[in-house]
Amino acid sequence: MDAMDCNGNELADGDSVMVNKDLKVKGMSKTLKRGSVIKSIRTTGNPEQVECRVGKATIVLKTQFLKKA
Repeated sequence: MDAMDCNGNELADGDSVMVNKDLKVKGMSKTLKRGSVIKSIRTTGNPEQVECRVGKATIVLKTQFLKKA
């Protein structure tokens, strides 16, 4: 199974994605704002999640809140 963004586009390792909703991240004081671009994502074993780096932290985001940039 492949990871899909909110519009149904296939996501692959190294893609850039845009956040389509303000997200409060557990364990971080930072909020990911709508429209933030996250570069070089990595797919996981779960097709509904991708792994990415925000600053120095590595976080897992649900694909329903991401749009391919």
